[in-house]
Amino acid sequence: MRIVLDRARCEGHGLCEETAPGLLHLDNDGELVIDREEVGDADAGPANAAVRVCPVAALRLA
Repeated sequence: MRIVLDRARCEGHGLCEETAPGLLHLDNDGELVIDREEVGDADAGPANAAVRVCPVAALRLA
């Protein structure tokens, strides 16, 4: 499973970062950075939660 970011939709709210801090973070410019695109079974829960909390639907799992 991979985390996919639609950068044009991302507004930098940071809710995903709070939900899955080991998978993604906001950089100093407020841009979302995906630390680990490939998500294993152990991180599937936080990855799904990060997708769900995004208020602009900028994240999805593929």
